[in-house]
Amino acid sequence: MKISLIHRFFAQEDINFLLCNRVPRRLLTVCMGWYSQLTHPWVVRMSLRAWQWFGGLELQDVARHDFRSLHDCFTRELAPGARPVATDPSVMTSPCDAIVGACGVVEDGLVVQAKGFPYGIDELFGHAGSSQPFRDGTYATLRLTAGMYHRFHAPDACTVEHVTYLSGDTWNVNPVALKRIERLFCRNERAVLRLRMDAGGHPVALVPVAAILVASIRLHCADVLLHLRYRGPNEIPCNARYARGQEMGYFQHGSTIIVFAPRGFTLCAGVEPGQRIRMGAPLMALPATPPR
Repeated sequence: MKISLIHRFFAQEDINFLLCNRVPRRLLTVCMGWYSQLTHPWVVRMSLRAWQWFGGLELQDVARHDFRSLHDCFTRELAPGARPVATDPSVMTSPCDAIVGACGVVEDGLVVQAKGFPYGIDELFGHAGSSQPFRDGTYATLRLTAGMYHRFHAPDACTVEHVTYLSGDTWNVNPVALKRIERLFCRNERAVLRLRMDAGGHPVALVPVAAILVASIRLHCADVLLHLRYRGPNEIPCNARYARGQEMGYFQHGSTIIVFAPRGFTLCAGVEPGQRIRMGAPLMALPATPPR
């Protein structure tokens, strides 16, 4: 009964918003980065128990359980075969485990964050040129909760051609904040990965967005850790090939990945707000005919 009452207390929107956002977000995020690296067994054991109690830590499919630190658990790998990747060439797969948020059609460069809260993809991408292929395309917002598997993978056989890193804030990206903070994804720390699919040469973009306690994004293609103290170039040319389902990087906690595809792509059946999706499951159907 006491546990239920505490959970209900923290679930109240006003309390949730105050505790997650009206705090020194950047400082807490940096401190969390330090704390997550501690390797004292007692600290790790008690932290994991607290995390499992509050955040529903999902460890049923992990490759191992002997975590040396919280960071080790944040970036855990799955056991082989835990996420079968769809092989249908007519679909693009989900890059991560997630709860589907806002999704649908991009309308003249605008997408929906939450009801009544649109934002422009030009601002999200950093400049208009890189977002041009998706101005009338399809998008899906994929929210990784704190307890989920945090690595993300190639949605299809593709080449990462460019990465844009955009420094920013660390607002929480949970539904409570999305209903209250306008253009939240455009304010937060994020990276824009521009991909070219092998199938049809279609352009695709993945936008990992960091959040409070989560402002660290590891991209294998750039071999660099993007975080609040990163002072390297904003534009990072790439030429990294990936097979469908191959790991591309990871968050050091939960956050959000927004997937963009050009006009002609459609959401697969069952991809709708509130639904859970696993890495490798069908996300979007490719156009029936190749682009001219």
